[in-house]
Amino acid sequence: MRIGIPIFLVNLHAQKVFKYWAYFHGTAKKNHTNTLSFIAMASSSFRPSVSDSEIGYGSASLQSHRRETRKPLEVESVPSPNSREVGGVSEEGGVYLTWENLWVTVSNGKGGSRSILQDLTGYARPGEVLAIMGPSGCGKSTLLDALAGRLEANQSGSILVNGRKQTLAYGTSAYVTQDDTLLTTLTVGEAVYYSAQLQLPDSMSKQEKKERADMTIKEMGLQDSINTRIGGWGVKGISGGQKRRVSICVEILTHPKLLFLDEPTSGLDSAASYYVMSRIVGPDFRHGRTIITSIHQPSSEVFALFDNLCLLSSGRTVYFGPARAANEFFSRNGFPCPTLQNPSDHFLKTINKDFEEDIEQGLGGKKPKEEVIDILITAYKSSGSWQQVQAQVTEICKQEGDQALQKSRDHASFVNQCLILTKRSYVNMSRDLGYYWMRLGVYIMVSFALGTIFYDLGFSNSSIQDRGSMLMFVASFLTFMSIGGFPSFVEDMKVFGRERLNGHYGTSAFVVGNTLSSVPYLLLISLIPGSIAYYLAGLQKGCEYFIYYALVLFACMMLVESIMMIVASLVPNFLMGIIIGAGIQGLLILSGGFFRLPDNLPNILWRYPLYYVSFNRYAYQGMYKNEFTGLTFPGDQSGGPATISGEEILRKRWQVEMGYSKWVDLAILVGMIALYRLLFLIIINTTEKVMPLIKAFMSRPPKHTNQVMSNSTPTPSFRFTFICSKDVPW
Repeated sequence: MRIGIPIFLVNLHAQKVFKYWAYFHGTAKKNHTNTLSFIAMASSSFRPSVSDSEIGYGSASLQSHRRETRKPLEVESVPSPNSREVGGVSEEGGVYLTWENLWVTVSNGKGGSRSILQDLTGYARPGEVLAIMGPSGCGKSTLLDALAGRLEANQSGSILVNGRKQTLAYGTSAYVTQDDTLLTTLTVGEAVYYSAQLQLPDSMSKQEKKERADMTIKEMGLQDSINTRIGGWGVKGISGGQKRRVSICVEILTHPKLLFLDEPTSGLDSAASYYVMSRIVGPDFRHGRTIITSIHQPSSEVFALFDNLCLLSSGRTVYFGPARAANEFFSRNGFPCPTLQNPSDHFLKTINKDFEEDIEQGLGGKKPKEEVIDILITAYKSSGSWQQVQAQVTEICKQEGDQALQKSRDHASFVNQCLILTKRSYVNMSRDLGYYWMRLGVYIMVSFALGTIFYDLGFSNSSIQDRGSMLMFVASFLTFMSIGGFPSFVEDMKVFGRERLNGHYGTSAFVVGNTLSSVPYLLLISLIPGSIAYYLAGLQKGCEYFIYYALVLFACMMLVESIMMIVASLVPNFLMGIIIGAGIQGLLILSGGFFRLPDNLPNILWRYPLYYVSFNRYAYQGMYKNEFTGLTFPGDQSGGPATISGEEILRKRWQVEMGYSKWVDLAILVGMIALYRLLFLIIINTTEKVMPLIKAFMSRPPKHTNQVMSNSTPTPSFRFTFICSKDVPW
């Protein structure tokens, strides 16, 4: 019994450390070998990563032992990108991505610039997963964006695809953002299927697209949640890990050769993180794909899934090479990983300079973080890993590029994109209570209040002012509440931004789909609340008069929504957007010609140009003409005529321009809708093209700085394309 307890403890300890030993020595992964066999192997080859004092080595003997166990890294041969090799390392039509001497600079806000990435070199190959890891602010996402062609800041160096400059065609690459920007009201199946209809060509039948969507859902292990809504605020849905897999699903429908993932485990617990990553790096998923992912702090199980590791600190490369060799690199340079500690935790703790904690280096005492980082960077630059990276990049650049990557892949036609986006947006609006249904309820209550206040106006002289006030409220404040849909507009813009960056559809299709999908709901709001206020107030009888009144109300709400969509494209913040939208509405109402008659408005600004560009002016005049034309009211009892016609009231009381009919006013409102939507389209396209250039100009390095060359060519737009060159900074 006395002997059995120590043996049991050794057994238990061996089981705990076996997975670390097996991974870093490459003998097995998650192999459930019996413990006694493991102890027998460990007695001859196991060398735990502990400090010198723990294993009892003297300084000299330790260094001698390290020199004896160090093995030179051999350069792997790189197959042609057009070849195929069993095992997923080299696949037909695969993407070999290389980057050399990559620098990225941004403005520091003081007239100068600072380097975010400094002299980075590396590669990514088909069938492998490259993990970009480092502490917060080290440049992980910046490097990922630079490689994906969506960076705004200045950059220099070369980024090559299969060793040469070429543009990846649509569908050959995809980018999964850190945030799961999805329509929360859709089910998992609907979200993926709508995306398949948008991305896949018209040559594929609906059944084929449905099968592709179902296969992708099954590939990511979401078949049990296919009919579950994604969920969000106020709507119970799937888990965070499942949302992340849905985001991946919608981006891999085109079977991209190159996949970028920006922190796919962010916000997930260790179990969910492992499940997501195990799906991504599974043999079926990675087959033929080049996968590059940034990741912050993976668990030991997740870390064991990576093939290669790019470790960054303050924008500099600390290590690039096989993930399993990283622990040996740190140990060889005096910073071994303690027993049973997660290697990634140890790496990040060692190279994170945000916290001033001295690091113990073997028997050499403690060293400051900055010095530790410099030691590791210098060691990497003089190591075999660095030589292997350079050799791999050189070897890849010699290969002949795959022409298939430049062949254009078709997606849905413009007409089909408009129809699909209209249908998807219509479904989303019908399920989102805050989009229109809550507004409909508020409109009904306000219409009842308005109708009871102005109940049965009659045709007395005092009803002239009452009718004008009531119609002004309908055209102004009843439509003013359309700004309440701004949060939903912002969410739509976020989804559009993600899908647009990956080339799912164009901006024109989005604008058309968003406009058409809102028409039924705005018509419903115009008819139901509008009829309540109209008939309670006893306005002019006749179906044609009510129809015109409802059409003007519809046009005004459509115009307000168009204005708010423009604001959402410029200010994607709920509070700021509502404030700006309310301010714009207030100016248009004040200059519309009711609170102060047109002839009395100050000429500067208020009359020219606000009065003529305010849609409220044409709404007021159209409704006034619709209501007062053909009516007769009694005089004002002050010695004037006994009766006064509606036309005279329009000219003298409201100063309405009578040179054209009310239908011209309605036509002007419809034209303004088209103009505002066109302006919305122009702003989106301009933002795509101009904002990267502005930010690149603001982040250009100062003239006296020779550390980084300025970018001599325009920075790529937000569109997801590769434009790579050996000679020209990209």
